[in-house]
Amino acid sequence: MWYGGGCCCCNCFGVAFVPATARFPPARVVSSRVLSDSGNNRAYIKQKVRNLSIQSPQLIGRCKCFSTRIQAVKRGQGSKTFAVVTDNNSTMTASEDEVGSVGIVNIDTGLEPFKDHFKYRIMRYTDQKSLIEKHEGGLEEFSKGYLKFGFNREEGAIIYQEWAPAAQEAQLIGDFNGWDGSNHNMQKNQFGVWSIKISDNNGVPVIPHNSRVKFRFKHGNGIWIDRIPAWIKYATVDPSKFAAAYDGVFWDPPHMERYQYKYPRPPKPKAPRIYEAHVGMSSSESRINSYREFADDVLPRIRANNYNTVQLMAVMEHSYYASFGYHVTNFFAVSSRSGTPEDLKYLIDKAHSLGLTVLMDVVHSHASNNVTDGLNGYDVGQSSQDSYFHSGDRGYHKLWDSRLFNYANWEVLRFLLSNLRWWLEEFNFDGFRFDGVTSMLYHHHGINMTFTGNYSEYFSEATDVDAVVYLMLANCLIHSILPEAIVVAEDVSGMPGLCRPVSEGGVGFDYRLAMAIPDQWIDYLKNKKDEEWSMQEISWSLTNRRYSEKCVAYAESHDQAIVGDKTIAFLLMDKEMYSGMSCLMEASPTIERGIALHKMIHFLTMALGGEGYLNFMGNEFGHPEWIDFPREGNGWSYDKCRRQWDLVDTDHLRYKFMHAFDRAMNLLDEKFLFLSSTKQIVSSTCEEVKVIVFERGDLVFVFNFHPENTYDGYKVGCDLPGKYRVALDSDALEFGGQGRVGHDVDHFTNPEGIPGVPETNFNSRPNSFKVLSPPRTCVAYYRVDEIQEHDDLSTDDVTEAPASDAMGKEVIVDDLATVEDESVLDSTLVKGSIWDNVEDESVVDSTLVKGLIWDNIEDDFNDD
Repeated sequence: MWYGGGCCCCNCFGVAFVPATARFPPARVVSSRVLSDSGNNRAYIKQKVRNLSIQSPQLIGRCKCFSTRIQAVKRGQGSKTFAVVTDNNSTMTASEDEVGSVGIVNIDTGLEPFKDHFKYRIMRYTDQKSLIEKHEGGLEEFSKGYLKFGFNREEGAIIYQEWAPAAQEAQLIGDFNGWDGSNHNMQKNQFGVWSIKISDNNGVPVIPHNSRVKFRFKHGNGIWIDRIPAWIKYATVDPSKFAAAYDGVFWDPPHMERYQYKYPRPPKPKAPRIYEAHVGMSSSESRINSYREFADDVLPRIRANNYNTVQLMAVMEHSYYASFGYHVTNFFAVSSRSGTPEDLKYLIDKAHSLGLTVLMDVVHSHASNNVTDGLNGYDVGQSSQDSYFHSGDRGYHKLWDSRLFNYANWEVLRFLLSNLRWWLEEFNFDGFRFDGVTSMLYHHHGINMTFTGNYSEYFSEATDVDAVVYLMLANCLIHSILPEAIVVAEDVSGMPGLCRPVSEGGVGFDYRLAMAIPDQWIDYLKNKKDEEWSMQEISWSLTNRRYSEKCVAYAESHDQAIVGDKTIAFLLMDKEMYSGMSCLMEASPTIERGIALHKMIHFLTMALGGEGYLNFMGNEFGHPEWIDFPREGNGWSYDKCRRQWDLVDTDHLRYKFMHAFDRAMNLLDEKFLFLSSTKQIVSSTCEEVKVIVFERGDLVFVFNFHPENTYDGYKVGCDLPGKYRVALDSDALEFGGQGRVGHDVDHFTNPEGIPGVPETNFNSRPNSFKVLSPPRTCVAYYRVDEIQEHDDLSTDDVTEAPASDAMGKEVIVDDLATVEDESVLDSTLVKGSIWDNVEDESVVDSTLVKGLIWDNIEDDFNDD
């Protein structure tokens, strides 16, 4: 997350990062250990701090964060709601049997001292869920608030409802009544909900589709104010007026104008390979891109690069473009800069047609401080029980200049939970990335807080249990609506249990962002010489995660692309990216080093850093310029608020090499599924030779970070015996390398030591083989199945490299029938085939032909 004045992903909270060893219980498995949830490994991952006292129930009862409970009150006509926060005297409390055992403690016994804390928040969650079931018909019904609040059609009328308990009078105004609400006064019930029914006029809705509307209400001081309806589904601004306030828009298109989905959701990926994208700045032109243009122009690029998931930023309406979408003003409204709600539906449907899962960057951690066009406009000095936000200092984030939700308020729960359901059901999103979770989890919001890994930092009076319960409810709801949903938490603190099921006492997220990883790379690139890089420290930072909680790893975030900071490519090559990226000239040492390390850093992060992978738009090819949103300081220019796709599309520029390697990385996982494997074994981190060797899934990875040394016959350990070949090689010519590693070489293993006795093995591995390892290269090896040898992918298959003629010109060969110049089929020039249905094996001479995509070759196809 980033706001004009600074980022909020890594340094947003003023968090002082500590060495990775202190933040999480270790998940790194050395020697022959395998990452799994088995009890045999629990002792290995126990938290080192054991001398923490048990938090007493008496202390819990006194904690500020535990001091409130919502009291049930009834609403007329049989419906129920909660509108006030009261004391802790609710009669609906979960019994000990309902709370049950805290399963998360069985997974990590280091949490035993905090068992009472977990029991308390499980009780709070269970009580809240029970109250919702009793008075609202269940969590799913409760989350359909958008069918009751805001604007909704019923037979022959428009119904509008708004929660504004502090208002003394209220009216609905808009284009339809000339902004005079005297004839459209609203009625208030005992729970602070205002409503009005506007009957159709001769069968025609009084409020036309796409017309402007606002909620006008009077406070106790007698002043009338106009605000955008809180549940508005679309909001626009007059582009001809500088800094104009937004207007709510009544969005109710006729049936023929409503987008109709054509494609089903794709299956949930075994491991998400996420392409994080900002639609507005995705054009190559200096302007705001549209949803439809993104769908038609950018989504195919994402799919071609073998990503299986796209994460969309800045979808919720935000009046300040430079907030990157994180200062939300209208939570149910699609950002109108890029088009209409129907346009966004087109985008998501197009993504599904390409097999892409779509996640939304959802912001429930805070709201824009804007009064005229944001939710904040409903809060004019009233108490927390009458507002979406906490009152006083607790309701304001001093670093973000934004308002903080009161997660104990019944109507706030309805609003936020309904918001999640709205995006899932109305727009077919497949999940969420929750922004700013650290700010939600703690009363201190992480500001000026150093998380050392001591469990007492996570479970104490500082914990905001109201927010924790909301997140538990949110994850329960999301997975009940869409069991295959993916939900990712942006949490810098590393709270244990965040990504464990709610049934165990966890918060229920599927993944957390591995936020320490990009900071490690920034530190190395800015502060350490190449010879100072520590293989052990790099390996530790990448594997230092809770073994039972999944992470999404990323080498660099969108924050680093913002003006004032630098991407990895920019840190490595800086100004030479403007002058030294042409293939028509010899690469300088800076460019050679930069491209080599760019590939290695991203691949190592992907292969070792988590159970998912994320890349921000443009970083896959080393985008040379930062992002600078239009602002006063740059004359409101869009010049650098774009992505220069032409750089990667230009064949003679070296950006294509990083792009091709990124595509190959993703394809490697698509073929070998190493990201979803629980087998992760780091067997060697040699500081002297600067080499890291590890296994992930059935692949063996060798990373040589030495700037000069080539190791011929370098011995690497492995698990399974047999024959190994290159699966992916960063030094291949198609990736801008020097082609020093032979892809047609068979590497046969030798047994090491006494079977079953790891200490007698080589680097605790029962087998080994020898490889050539040039400087600044990384190579992945796969074990060849002798029976299906011809069906396995070679390195060239993984890279999908095009064929080349004798002059080096790229020739993409999809079908032999289209080839007129048979010279392109020379064995030294044709590479990379995926052979799917070859029945006449005489044509499949693996030493001669590599690289064509053969779909259906019948027996009558001969060698000619």
